[in-house]
Formats: sequence, structure tokens, C-alpha cells
Amino acid sequence: MFGSLYKFSSEKNIEDENNFKVMNYNVRLFNLYDWIPEDNIETKITSFIKAEVPDILSIQEYHPHKNIDLSFFKYKYEKLSGKKTKYGQAIFSQFPIVNSGSIEFPNTGNNAVFADVVKNLDTIRVYNIHLESLHLNTNVEDLKNEDSERLLKRIGNTFKMQQFQTELFLMHKEKCKYKMVVCGDFNNTAFSYVYRRIKGGLNDTFKEAGGGFGRTYDFKFFPIRIDFIFSDESFAVNGFKTYDERFSDHYPVMTTLSLQK
Repeated sequence: MFGSLYKFSSEKNIEDENNFKVMNYNVRLFNLYDWIPEDNIETKITSFIKAEVPDILSIQEYHPHKNIDLSFFKYKYEKLSGKKTKYGQAIFSQFPIVNSGSIEFPNTGNNAVFADVVKNLDTIRVYNIHLESLHLNTNVEDLKNEDSERLLKRIGNTFKMQQFQTELFLMHKEKCKYKMVVCGDFNNTAFSYVYRRIKGGLNDTFKEAGGGFGRTYDFKFFPIRIDFIFSDESFAVNGFKTYDERFSDHYPVMTTLSLQK
């Protein structure tokens, strides 16, 4: 299991004419409520994405911010909820989207979305999953002051919700016959039940081509990996990168894939 925590080998980078890049990023509403005390975070996120040129972008906690322009992507699918503040999940693509939809999770603002994109003659199903959050204050001093019994009960209830949401996703996934890429913020680690269930026989692209801890969440004392990109055996995993840009409480990740011939 140690490979789920730390990858000793360096990041793989294989050039292939069929390569395409998939990025996953929880943007935390593009800093709508100024969690990060810095100006123009939303435009910095946009500039970062544009500079890294992913062909497919999977975003959690997306918000149609007035200063956000992702029109350099030719196609998109978004599923938003909320009355005053609209938010949700989105998939942006340079490849045509021929079908899309949402897997609704009950009693929550979280959900999973999918888009079927066409690259050359191949149709690829891209999933974007956002599982229930633990809603933990990651400040260690605050955690110390929480009532332990209440904290454990809340975590237990969240894990039950995550498990149910995972089962809903798997039922939907079972009906898909296309080549598949699964992205998302699972709000849980590579040692969890939901990770193992969602991954199934898919490749964890970090394990295949990443290096180091692969940290994706801004937790002060430990490098936590809770954001993932999986691909099925139809794809060669030719690269993986974890970024250090702190424009959210999550760090973006990107993998380079090519369809096996």
C-alpha cells in the first residue's frame, strides 16, 4: 500500500503523437469568499489553466464567476445548483462533447457529471465525481478542541454518504461501454473504501506516472492525496504532474494519456 502514499520514482514523461492531457482541479468557487487573502485569484486560476493547456478539464466546486473566461475550451458541460450562489461540477473539452449528464446524489449539493467526448474516431467517457465532504476544519488546534464523540459521529455519517454516492456512480458506470477516464475529488484517501471501489480495475495515473507524495489538499502537517484521475486499460499513462500553485485548498493534478493501438 506504500505506493499509494509515496512514489519513489520520478515523474514519467513519454512523448507520443497521440498524447492528450486531462486536468482535475477543485477550484473552491474561484475564491469567491476570499478564503485566500490575495487579489484576482480567479484570473490567476484561469491563466494557470490556459498556460498548462489541458485538452480536458474536470472542475469541482465550479462557479460561473463574472471574471472567469474559459472560452479557450471549445466545449463544456456544467451542472449547477444553489439559489443565491450557483456552484457544481463542470467538464471542459477541446474535443466535441456528444453526450453529457449528471448523477444526482440525494440530500447534498455534491454530485457526479459525465461527458462523452470524441477524439478522432474514439468516444471517451469522462466522469467528474465530487463525493461528500467531511467538513473538517483542518486547523489542528481547532480539531483538538472538538468534541471527539461528535466528531467521530459526523465522520461516520459522511463515510456512509460517500459509500452510497459511490454505489450510485458504479451503477451508472456499469452501463457505459466506452473507453473511460474517471476524475474527481473523493474527499477521502487512497487507503479508503470509496477509492478502492471507484478505482476497481482502473489505473491510478499518479501510481503509473507520478512521483513523490502527490499531495492534492492543503493540510498543514501531512501530504494528503484526495483528488484522483483514473483511466482504463485502453490508455497508456505517459505522464502525471502535481502542481504547487495555491489558488484553492486543493492543488491541481494533470495526467498525459494516449490511446493504446
